[in-house]
Amino acid sequence: MQEQASDAGSGSPTRESSAGCCLVRGPIIVGAGPSGLAVAATLSQHGVPFTVLERSDGIADLWTNRTYDRLRLHLPKVFCELPHVGFPADFPTYPTKHDFLRYLRSYAARFAVSPLFGRTVTSARFDAAASLWRVTAVSAADGRATEYASPWLVVASGENAEMVVPKVKGRERFAGEVLHSSAYRSGERFKGMRVLVLGCGNSGMEMCLDLCEHGATPFMSVRSGVHVLPREMFGASTFGVAMKLLKWLPIKLVDRFLLLVAKMVLGDTERHGLRRPKLGPLEIKNVTGKSPVLDVGAWSLIKSGNIKIVPEVESFTGDKGVRFVDGNEMDFDAVVFATGYRSNVPSWLKDGELFTEDGKPKQAQAASSWRGPNGLYCVGFSGRGLLGAGADALRAAADIAGRWQAVAAAAAAAGAKISSAYSSPPQGVDAHGVVAPA
Repeated sequence: MQEQASDAGSGSPTRESSAGCCLVRGPIIVGAGPSGLAVAATLSQHGVPFTVLERSDGIADLWTNRTYDRLRLHLPKVFCELPHVGFPADFPTYPTKHDFLRYLRSYAARFAVSPLFGRTVTSARFDAAASLWRVTAVSAADGRATEYASPWLVVASGENAEMVVPKVKGRERFAGEVLHSSAYRSGERFKGMRVLVLGCGNSGMEMCLDLCEHGATPFMSVRSGVHVLPREMFGASTFGVAMKLLKWLPIKLVDRFLLLVAKMVLGDTERHGLRRPKLGPLEIKNVTGKSPVLDVGAWSLIKSGNIKIVPEVESFTGDKGVRFVDGNEMDFDAVVFATGYRSNVPSWLKDGELFTEDGKPKQAQAASSWRGPNGLYCVGFSGRGLLGAGADALRAAADIAGRWQAVAAAAAAAGAKISSAYSSPPQGVDAHGVVAPA
């Protein structure tokens, strides 16, 4: 298959050959969310070209199309900035999703990041013979598959690429509305309805709060333990306090401190059906990537009984019936699966040793988890949110830039040798190529 070089990346369109294959300059970045934008921006700062492939029709698809209206960043904006550019001073401490999208669009424009939209990556494999990553992407416009080739591949498609919906027995018999949290926008249309929310993470809690405020009656199904912490303590963000303490104290001591303050501020969560796990909130975050709940108002409604806690769902039993694992049954008008997302990397990355079958990095705690074999890089999978994604982007881009510059220097040196060979005639040959007489 004939390959054609391309200048795709920061504003330059890809030139695809009729054979459907192109050799791009610089790395291929899969994903135009915050992680992909951070890598592209940093590469731009290093003067390295790049190509960004994005399956949706715009940047930050999750934030644009799959989040509820009232969503705000759960951490203060100072912990959510991407490399090189902070949030505007007039943004609130906890920016809304619309604020965050404005920031991301401005960020992409500032660094001239122009992804190739509507390109769904279906396969990425390393060609050892050519020392190239071959990435196949299908165009949403015409269904045509194109192969992009580069020595470097950056996986930045995120931990939240595909929604997770657990199988529940009898779901097909349920006559009420069933939706994943990705389709939930507002509780307004559920006014007066009994709504079961499966999941007690930050999204599940906040949706229950939203349902209450719109006149619905929410029930939250809790399958396992959960840590609920106040969003702020001592006039500062809980996350910020934890980060400062971790500089001086071991994680177990910091967890004990956080739980002590949480009990003082919130009371005993177990009395209201929210059992705390044995491991502390920061330890669980490190081990599983699961974040503690930072309360924004739902806890007071749980204590007052306006948000009702129910056990894990065992099955759907009829038109609107749901049976729980404790044997009790209730009727609901709607069910929302606030059961999160997963990575889809294993479905298309055919080579590499960075990901497990369920889409998580194999070396989540290793310092080198952002770099894999054969020019493979991983950004946004550290389980440390936007702050971790930014740090991974800086490291990956710097590493790629060093390799890019080495290749450029070698090419320049090779070019100089060729030029010298043609400009300096060999011994016994004059400048016109005429052999001198002996």
